[in-house]
Amino acid sequence: MRVLMIGDIVGSPGRKALLEYLPRLKRSHRPDVTVVNGENAADGRGITRGIAREFFGAGVDCITLGNHAWDKREIFDFIDKEDRLVRPANYPEGTPGRGYTRLTLSRGELVVVSLMGRSFLSSLDCPFRKADDILGRLKGNPAVLVDFHGETTSEKQAMGWYLDGRVSALVGTHTHVQTADERILPKGTAYLTDVGMVGPYDGVLGMNKDLILKKFLTQLPVRFEVGKGRVQFNAVVIDLDPSSGKASRIMRIRIDDDRPWFD
Repeated sequence: MRVLMIGDIVGSPGRKALLEYLPRLKRSHRPDVTVVNGENAADGRGITRGIAREFFGAGVDCITLGNHAWDKREIFDFIDKEDRLVRPANYPEGTPGRGYTRLTLSRGELVVVSLMGRSFLSSLDCPFRKADDILGRLKGNPAVLVDFHGETTSEKQAMGWYLDGRVSALVGTHTHVQTADERILPKGTAYLTDVGMVGPYDGVLGMNKDLILKKFLTQLPVRFEVGKGRVQFNAVVIDLDPSSGKASRIMRIRIDDDRPWFD
């Protein structure tokens, strides 16, 4: 089973890049399933019903979220009705939506789990204990992909070691900068600290760089806006054995003006 996991989609530049590159990536890598993090897809904060439908229509199989899940209020109108939309599972009991979903594919089943770290983010329930809880509920030994939405590399690495051999892959999101530490951990879990983002290339984490610089230089309140111009596209391809749940290969994808697309 081949999984294509695409990094945080940031604003309209990210959405346009997804629609441009996804068909080409599918032709080149032939994934069995495509997962994207969509928590920044609407103006850099949150997601709307229309954007979710656009992604699914383009061939995305599952959308994960993060700390900006609730920034567009209309999400409360549809998150409970869309089982392909997954918010962090360690929000408190009773939070709308679901923290994981099971996808039935031609080559087996894949469970997609969303978890959020607590270092420099909201104080949610423990993601480590929540992972234990979810894995304890799963039946049929499916392959499991975890999107760990976290701020610090240490917390993400710790989660990777904690889940090694218990999930097929753990891919970090949220920091928008792709890391170069992809590996298969000793017990068979594919790991990457952060997959990166899809959106403006000449900004700061996808935001207008001039506004970010103003914030750092003045320490005054600044309303951030999604950047414009050139774009980048970051993703990862992971090969899994659907019978054992073990990963055999992980490969980063990075496309920008310094690393152009090659068919």
